[in-house]
Amino acid sequence: AIALGSPCRASPSEKMMGNHIRELAFTARPRDTLDLNDTIPYLNIDWWHLIIAIVILAVGYLVIKVLMVILKRVMIRMQLPELLAGFLARVLKILLYLVLILVFLGALGIETGSALLAMSAIVGLVLGFGLQDTMSNFFAGVWLALIRPFKKDDWITVNGFSGRIDSIGVMSTIMVTADNIYITLPNNSVWGSPITNNSHMPTRRVDVSIGTSYSGDVNKAISVAMDLMNRHPLVLKDPAPAVRVASLGDTRINLSLRAWTKNEDYWTVNWDLNKDVVEAFRQEGLEIPLPQMDVRLRQEA
Repeated sequence: AIALGSPCRASPSEKMMGNHIRELAFTARPRDTLDLNDTIPYLNIDWWHLIIAIVILAVGYLVIKVLMVILKRVMIRMQLPELLAGFLARVLKILLYLVLILVFLGALGIETGSALLAMSAIVGLVLGFGLQDTMSNFFAGVWLALIRPFKKDDWITVNGFSGRIDSIGVMSTIMVTADNIYITLPNNSVWGSPITNNSHMPTRRVDVSIGTSYSGDVNKAISVAMDLMNRHPLVLKDPAPAVRVASLGDTRINLSLRAWTKNEDYWTVNWDLNKDVVEAFRQEGLEIPLPQMDVRLRQEA
């Protein structure tokens, strides 16, 4: 018999049963926490390696940006030509990004040694069969940057194109024409062709042609042209300007005005002399003959 009011105590078997039920209830709960050692499905990469690899990628990207800024400042202090500095910066940036990608893959646990070996084999095949012109352009760009037949903002003529040099890329040279047209030339075609650099020398000679009549005073025409060039403020005194009889045409004597000026003033002087010499000849009464043809009609009986 059980006495009324006495406490009810569980037996040892009941206690064991209760503990077992609580353990089952605890283990049956869903896990809300993420274990960094778990493997990502289908990738065979654990979360811990993925986080480390992403951090390396972000930090490496920032480090490359900082290194490129430092490198550009160093090259400026070394007074390297702007085209050479830009070319070296582009090549180095590509190499640094390749190294960063390899480090990123290594952080993910991917074997980079075999990857490098496979990449080398692929690159060898590609270079041997498909990238002959590409490598030719690359090494032509290296020679252009080292030999420096022109520099940035020089006005050159190459392969029938004339324009201002904007940059030398890894594979191509960029030019901008006088009417602001953007031209891309393969480095190989630039390096393998004659290059006319109109900006290399500090001075240039302006040649202007004009004709005077056979019936006129050729010495007066020469004197008027000489006086015109001597009075122009942008024409240099040394070398002195000159006027020469260039040729004898069918209807006129062709004079050549030759004036030296600074390279940057070339077009200003050219345009001024072409305009002013016509006005000066007209003021002095000197005839500028136009092309003409005499036609004779013969009447037959």
